[in-house]
Amino acid sequence: MKRKIGEFIKEYSVRNTTDGNIPVYSVTNENGFCTGYFSKDVSSKDRTTYKIVPRGCFAYNPSRINVGSVDWQNCEDRVIVSPLYVVFEVSDELDRQYLLHYLKSDVANAFIRANGAGSVRDNLRFNALSDIPIRFVPVEEQREIVKRIDNVSDLINKGETIIEKIDQLVKSRFVEMFGDPIENPRGWSYETMKSICKKITDGEHGSVAREEKGHPFLNAKHIKISGDIDWDSVTYTSDEVHERLYKRCNPEADDIVMTTTGTIGNVAVVPEDSEPFTMDRGITLLKLDKNKVKTLYIAWLLRQEAIQSIMKANIHASAIGHLFLNKVEQIPVMMPDMGLQDEFSSFVAQTDKSKLAVQKELEKLELLKKSLMQQYFG
Repeated sequence: MKRKIGEFIKEYSVRNTTDGNIPVYSVTNENGFCTGYFSKDVSSKDRTTYKIVPRGCFAYNPSRINVGSVDWQNCEDRVIVSPLYVVFEVSDELDRQYLLHYLKSDVANAFIRANGAGSVRDNLRFNALSDIPIRFVPVEEQREIVKRIDNVSDLINKGETIIEKIDQLVKSRFVEMFGDPIENPRGWSYETMKSICKKITDGEHGSVAREEKGHPFLNAKHIKISGDIDWDSVTYTSDEVHERLYKRCNPEADDIVMTTTGTIGNVAVVPEDSEPFTMDRGITLLKLDKNKVKTLYIAWLLRQEAIQSIMKANIHASAIGHLFLNKVEQIPVMMPDMGLQDEFSSFVAQTDKSKLAVQKELEKLELLKKSLMQQYFG
């Protein structure tokens, strides 16, 4: 039976008018309620307009609920959030975790996008949220559904943790074999990134016409911190546009692509089976001189905290932050002998096999979770 969400929720608009010493939280799509986004500067702000969120209440960012920035508060007795947030309480007829799973489902997201209002970014007001239908079943059944979905989610989280530990193992192995890339305890010689590359360039600086089909066109969001390329969400260009852009920036198998706009320093190696693609200026292409360095060595050198710190220190102070090509060219590259680089590359190749096996299981679990969400909420 379908009923409107508004039958079970009520807006909660209590402000922190007495400026009480209540912890400040935000709500993100990945972490839900979390601290850290406002903690550095909120002490100098007027917090009397901030909204109080008691334990058990929901809060969401009206312009980001479409990407999952919604959660119910189970961290502290009460917290405060930005006045931009919408806060609401839920009746006992609706299990909070059941509602949360629904609001993060593809089914609910379609309603959220359809009901959002705004010229620049969809904005879901409380009354629009209230009009969205939800499949209503008895609370006991809701909790059984939650248990099944949470069990799959827990397995996904464990798989993601394994991948993180594999990546951390490779980072540790790098330092064990080569030492810190700046402290350089083994006394390796240095070159610059420019001197060990045949080509360093970024993608298209101007606007690019997109198509529903054609050749993949990537931006910085498609290069993940995990070292993967998110092919599922790429846009496309026509043959004519692709040919023009490819003359400037021609990523090929075993090249390195790195984000240099927004989130700086996400690194991926172009896989052997990727089709030709182009990209915007948020990604920098590194074509290495393979007589000097090994691809996997450089990819993991760039992931080391010391090198990441250098890149972040050289970001241009623009609105979104950008690392210009001349700064990429100046990145110091520690030059161990090729035999050691080969040994490290073999180690990475072995760990990548383990990582790939876990990723395949994660894909199955993600499909299972989507299937369950569709079954219970569709």
